[in-house]
Amino acid sequence: MPDRTGFFARRRPGRPGLAVFLNAGDPPLDLLPDLLAMLDENDVDCLELAVPFPDSVTDGPVVRRSARRALAQGVTTRDVLDAVAAARPTLRRLRIALLADWSHTVKGTGLGDFTRSVADAGCDGLLLHGLPPRSRTPYLEAAARASLPAVTTCYAVSEPRVRAEAAAQASAYLYLVAHYGRSGTGAPLDERLLAEVLGPLQADAAAPVAVGFGVRTAADIARLVGLGAQSVVVGSAGVDRIERALTEHRDPVEEFAAFVRELRAGPPPPRIPSTPVTATTKGISS
Repeated sequence: MPDRTGFFARRRPGRPGLAVFLNAGDPPLDLLPDLLAMLDENDVDCLELAVPFPDSVTDGPVVRRSARRALAQGVTTRDVLDAVAAARPTLRRLRIALLADWSHTVKGTGLGDFTRSVADAGCDGLLLHGLPPRSRTPYLEAAARASLPAVTTCYAVSEPRVRAEAAAQASAYLYLVAHYGRSGTGAPLDERLLAEVLGPLQADAAAPVAVGFGVRTAADIARLVGLGAQSVVVGSAGVDRIERALTEHRDPVEEFAAFVRELRAGPPPPRIPSTPVTATTKGISS
């Protein structure tokens, strides 16, 4: 049987794989080394690090505002890759999947040159956002030549053929989008459908499957694990914590560390109704 733990193989026993998303440059890029070190120390398996781009059609207002803050600082692809290259040798377990938008970042640069530059910087995988279908095969071929694992995506509601294709083409991991809509919008989750889809995908995919969209809390993670998920992606909720820290002039790295610890702590125990104290329950006769 093929090894399907792959990208999340360093996760601790009994814990689901955890990926978090951030835009490079939000918080400011000079904080990235501290942020990566913190994630490395706090059992995060993967950082999906986006080269910021404007007006993402798949993201809600939280991630869009984050991208605008990063772009306002003039963050470029070269800046991001240089920052990753500088920090990569210090990391023990954290893996970095670069997310880049086709139209804003990749188109016109040449797939071969781009994938080689991402691999040379030390990124462990690449997710191309908005990749046209006609460019998918050339991209996968370029990534393979650069020895750069590819992250593929599909929706839980995608046709079986589309899901099977994404599973076959993933070499880093398959990002399974739990529901249609924009990130951070809180659309309802079809638990029955997700459970039905997860089993065959995880059995057939050559790479691990990570479920994202709508994952905000430890309780959400536990819910997905209960449906069969082995790894999860948390996006807008973490970006929101960064935004609040910046707005309130608090340390964004410390704030994000607190958020990660909350995710890893597990859901709170169920509340047990209290029993009124009476003389009888205290063993005192009336």
